[in-house]
Amino acid sequence: MKSFIRAALASALAMATVLGIQAQASTQSGSTQSGSAKGSEKTVEEAYLQASIETMIIKEQAAADSKEMKLVALQYAKQAIDAGRKNEEMRAALEYLALESTMVQARSGGVGRPTNNYPDVRAKACDYLGEFPTAASKDALVKVALSDNEPMVLSAAMRSLGKIGMNDNDEVTQVIAFIVNRFDILAPDNSLAFDSLVALGRIAEKNNGIKDPAAIRAIIRIQSGNYITPVKKMADQTMDKLRQYQGNSSSGSKK
Repeated sequence: MKSFIRAALASALAMATVLGIQAQASTQSGSTQSGSAKGSEKTVEEAYLQASIETMIIKEQAAADSKEMKLVALQYAKQAIDAGRKNEEMRAALEYLALESTMVQARSGGVGRPTNNYPDVRAKACDYLGEFPTAASKDALVKVALSDNEPMVLSAAMRSLGKIGMNDNDEVTQVIAFIVNRFDILAPDNSLAFDSLVALGRIAEKNNGIKDPAAIRAIIRIQSGNYITPVKKMADQTMDKLRQYQGNSSSGSKK
């Protein structure tokens, strides 16, 4: 409870600082420029300071004990992403949230169930990592896929891996195939299978096809598995697209 209060006070103080800086900057620009179009624009230093404080708030809230603070951190991160204020520290905070309970587990008194197991937080963090198309984001999402057990988190990781589109040495497609096979054997999940197919389709678009046999076998497994009709149709469509890439590649090489 104390940590929650400290985090809330820190966030409120930091946000008040941001608002104060913005108000001061607005007053100064209005008095010095007096009607000039440039008077409403922030200086480079002011914009950098605002972004730094915003990132600090997100990092502190992400590291807080309470789920509520983590959700607020995600809300602020989404606002910053939508406004184009992305940076590596923010990405690292999202990576922490995506991997928190699988890589860093907190337990009451050191025993019992993890007290920081928040699948919805991890899922949102995975979704937002897709907005940072870097190798670091890809690596973090691969870690999530190989360590998390919640289908909703894995689905979000699949979506973002597809959005990023990196697949050097078939690393990502093999991870997706692993997830599909793992759940197909234990408990087929329609949403997870669908998102995996979407991810494979996006990766194919960005890499002129997929040549990973494991990915092909995963799609076939969905086609013939215990899934609802829309998911099977999606598998058929994905396979058709992969065949088209192969056909285009073959015709191009003949020329």
